[in-house]
Amino acid sequence: MTKRTSAKYKIDRRMGENIWGRPKSPVNRREYGPGQHGQRRKGKMSDFGLQLRAKQKLKGYYGDLTEKQFRRIFGEAERRKGDTGELLIGLLERRLDAVVYRAKFVATVFAARQFVNHGHVLVNGKRVNIPSYRVKEGDVIEVREKSKQMTAVLEAIQLPERDVPDYLEVDTSKLTATFVRTPGLSDVPYPVQMEPNLVIEYYAQN
Repeated sequence: MTKRTSAKYKIDRRMGENIWGRPKSPVNRREYGPGQHGQRRKGKMSDFGLQLRAKQKLKGYYGDLTEKQFRRIFGEAERRKGDTGELLIGLLERRLDAVVYRAKFVATVFAARQFVNHGHVLVNGKRVNIPSYRVKEGDVIEVREKSKQMTAVLEAIQLPERDVPDYLEVDTSKLTATFVRTPGLSDVPYPVQMEPNLVIEYYAQN
């Protein structure tokens, strides 16, 4: 098992939820946390605990971003006019690795980060290898011609466990995706409930 796969399952176990909706998640079999103390009875979580968990869940979902990365994105959402929670989700969904994952070019958000890093993705015809690159409305994201026959790509497209959201227009035959619009919380097909309002409360107090 690769380090990335191991980390992915560890996040699920720590959260006690199958946050990507993957059929192989260990949470489907064991709902307790990882480690020797994972089976202890859980007490009622404090407000701080709930806020921290909401932040960790959202941060983990997007490939376990570092605290510095996530804090920077939150800070930007906070500075903009509008609902901070909705803006935070919009900024996270505009990450290139998130778009590649949503378009089903790869199976996981961790694979998406690696896929972009290795230069397999073009944005408006130009190669971009920065996973945090922020796409704009109307941008066309596509798999590089040489990479279109990769087994990982062909398998990901066939995955039945998730659908492409309507803020992307995807042509699976050409492996292209157009970023139509920036989504809000209700537009994003999270398999579990995300609570950006608790993330805002967390940062307001810390």
